Amino acid sequence: MAILARYAGKLCSLPAYLLYLGLLIHHAAPMTTPQEDHQSHEQVLQLASELRILIGKLRRRLREESQLGDVSMSQQSVLSRLEREGPATVSSLARAEGMRPQSMAATVLALTEARLVTGAPDPLDGRQTILTLTDSCRAWIASSRAAREDWLARTMETRLTPAEVTELDKAVTLLKRLAQ
Repeated sequence: MAILARYAGKLCSLPAYLLYLGLLIHHAAPMTTPQEDHQSHEQVLQLASELRILIGKLRRRLREESQLGDVSMSQQSVLSRLEREGPATVSSLARAEGMRPQSMAATVLALTEARLVTGAPDPLDGRQTILTLTDSCRAWIASSRAAREDWLARTMETRLTPAEVTELDKAVTLLKRLAQ
């Protein structure tokens, strides 16, 4: 004869009840004290600070490997946007980058003089110029990206164990969630 227990107003077998209780306990939020919550928040703040500093260092190191030469960060940002989103006008780039149109015009002029960007009249509005990357710029971006990825892959292979590479893979998944 099965032993019966009562939950949610219904009779069930004891094993089913114990399974139900186990699921409740497993999925319940852990009980914490205000002091533990504060410590946890402080730990998260410390981790956020370390992560911000580390990402900055990694960006600088990747920039060193990128073969960017004298291209400024704002110029690099414009080139990246044109590569990702395609042709654009100075005013649309300025809006997207949060810059004044006059500042963007100066940035675009420098990129045009370096033969990284070219402009053509907008067929819909002759007063506007549609900017695109030159073929040589596209090749340069691809080469730069390959150099950064090669450096990072070699560094991971030489400084990390296979288990650490697996951990890093898991961390990248979490970082993607943070970036959304």
